[in-house]
Amino acid sequence: MRSKAYRTVDVNRVDIDDVIRERSLSLVHVGCDIGKDKIVAVLRWGPGDFARPWRIANTADLQRAAQLLGEVARRGRVVVAMEPTGTYGDAWRQALQGVGLEAQRVSPKQASDYAEVFDGVPSQHDGKDAAVVAELAAQGKCWPWPLVAPSVLEQELGYQVDWMDGQRRQMMQWYGRVEALVSRHWPEATRIVPLSSGTLLQCLATYGGPQGLAAAADGLARVCAWGRQRLAVSQAEALVASAAATLGVVMGPWDEERLRRFAQEIQGCRRELAQSSRRLQELGSQQAVIARMGAVVGVATACVLWVELGDPRSYHCGAAYRKAMGLNLTERSSGKWEGKLRISKRGSSKVRRWLYLSALRWVRQEPVRSWYQHQVAARRGEGKPALIGVMRKLALALYQVGGRGEVFNSEFLYGQLIGTSCG
Repeated sequence: MRSKAYRTVDVNRVDIDDVIRERSLSLVHVGCDIGKDKIVAVLRWGPGDFARPWRIANTADLQRAAQLLGEVARRGRVVVAMEPTGTYGDAWRQALQGVGLEAQRVSPKQASDYAEVFDGVPSQHDGKDAAVVAELAAQGKCWPWPLVAPSVLEQELGYQVDWMDGQRRQMMQWYGRVEALVSRHWPEATRIVPLSSGTLLQCLATYGGPQGLAAAADGLARVCAWGRQRLAVSQAEALVASAAATLGVVMGPWDEERLRRFAQEIQGCRRELAQSSRRLQELGSQQAVIARMGAVVGVATACVLWVELGDPRSYHCGAAYRKAMGLNLTERSSGKWEGKLRISKRGSSKVRRWLYLSALRWVRQEPVRSWYQHQVAARRGEGKPALIGVMRKLALALYQVGGRGEVFNSEFLYGQLIGTSCG
């Protein structure tokens, strides 16, 4: 049953003179619930005083709604707030800026938690959500969120980062399928060379499986040529021999075609990744902050952080920068029960994914490697908490380097890790 209090009215039927008649216009808060096809806006005149929600077609009615709010703004101060949910609200933010209004951002988590506090009912729907956003904005729980046109350099950075991350995710999906097929049809191969070996991928992309390699007269010569200095002759001989003597399930012609195509897709993703990485190296060298952060985690990862989190100099402290990554610790405890510390995982998962890869590189170096092995042994083989500990320390180091202009000193990072827990 729909509540009359939240029943919407078409914005095209709104008479702004009737809306603002006998109203105090010193300060009006407008909460917006953003959807793909429609936007619901609620005007809050004062404590407990809300107008009927406006129903705004996205994007047909944006100019009309912006003009109405602009008319209200000419008679008083207007604060328009919304949740940062995807890109559906970007056109609305642009329309607001066209009439001199700047959008404000409200935390989606705060809006969700406040739903029951607002009217005593835990239900959530468009009209109520918009009213909750307006109420939070009135309490000062909002931050400026202008729609800033990126420079050409920033646009290309965003494009290359998205393309690189997308290609890597596709590559990992193909790797999963190839691993399953190789384990079924040629299980001996990955005991000789890793699945990530370019030589093994080239064998699969060329022959489609062990049968084609075993039948090729020049198989060993081609494997040696593909491996170059990275593959010993003994390994090449063992790989070819295993193809002839494999105990894996015999492959049919379509099984070979499937494995061949999957391996070719991985090779294509690897080429695209390398090309994007090289371009990001060039772009990152043009930005001093990215170049400094690149000394800690690599230029490609530094570009991901810049695109997803913005300039680290805009954060007031390292803890805030780390919190934006979703690496701040959270706890749920009650009475005698003590919950485990976990990271919040708020914000962009892309940032954590690439920072995780950087942490994997760091734990291969001494003395971080010794610290990591000690933490794994203390947790009976569980290494993920230790990796997260490295990520959290890297986040603070990145802020010092990028946000404050400090020179990166690996010994300082080591000192922060050695003798500390994973937190």
